[in-house]
Amino acid sequence: MIRITDIPAWRAYRQELAGASLGFVPTMGALHAGHEALVKASVSQNELAAASVFVNPTQFDQAADLAAYPQKLERDLDLLECNGVDAVLLPDYEQLYPDDFRYRVSEGDLSTRYCGQHRPGHFDGVLTVVMRLLNIVRPDRAYFGEKDYQQLQLVRGMVESFFMEVEIVACPTVRAADGLALSSRNQRLEPAQREVAPALYRALQDSSSPTQAARSLQQVGFDVEYVDDFKGRRLAAARLGEIRLIDNVAVETTDAS
Repeated sequence: MIRITDIPAWRAYRQELAGASLGFVPTMGALHAGHEALVKASVSQNELAAASVFVNPTQFDQAADLAAYPQKLERDLDLLECNGVDAVLLPDYEQLYPDDFRYRVSEGDLSTRYCGQHRPGHFDGVLTVVMRLLNIVRPDRAYFGEKDYQQLQLVRGMVESFFMEVEIVACPTVRAADGLALSSRNQRLEPAQREVAPALYRALQDSSSPTQAARSLQQVGFDVEYVDDFKGRRLAAARLGEIRLIDNVAVETTDAS
C-alpha cells in the first residue's frame, strides 16, 4: 500500500492510473468493522481502492471532543492494507486548509436540523473536508455508511448541486451482535455505558413513534437530543455521559420533509 502525505504527490499518483476505476473511503481513523465494510465494497467494485485518514478539526463543535478522539494511525494503516487498499492519503491541516477554513461549504436546510441543530457548524466542516478530499483524490466512487444518514444525504446533495463527477455509494450500517451501531466513539464508552448503549437501536426498532422511542431511551438513562422521522428513516442522537451516539432505522412513514 502506497502512503502519500502531500497533495502534489497524490495528484502525480492519480495521473498515473491511466483510466483505472478508483474507489475511495474517507476516514478520520479509529477504524472498525464498519470502515472495513466500506473498504471491502470499494475494493470489490473498482480496479483500485484508496482511503484517507485525517481527523478533521473543522467538524468538531467542542474542543474537548476533538482532543478525546481516538487516534491509532499504525493500526488503521494495517487494517487498510490488509483489506486491499492500494493507496492512502495522509494530509495534515495545512495541506487541506491552506486558507485556514476561510472558504467553506454551507447547506441551508437539512444541515440545520437534527445533528446540525445540536452541533452548530458541524456540517460546514464535514461538507468542506469531503469536497476538498473528493477534488484531490478524484475517485469514480466514494463510500459512506448509512449510520451517518444525515451526513450521507448532505454529501449526496452537495455532489449533485456542484456537478461533481463521483458516485456516492451508501453501505448498510454494521452492528455489533447486540445491535449497537459500530462507531469510533464506542471505544470511549465505559463498561456500564456499553451495556446500556444497544437500547438505542432497540428503541428505534420497537417503538411506534419518535415520542415513544425518546421516552424509552430516557427511562434507561440516555440524555436524548432528538428522535424524529425523516424520509423513511427514524433518526436519533442521544448521550450516555459525555459520549454522543447516533443511529437510524428504516420505518414506514409519510414524512417527506
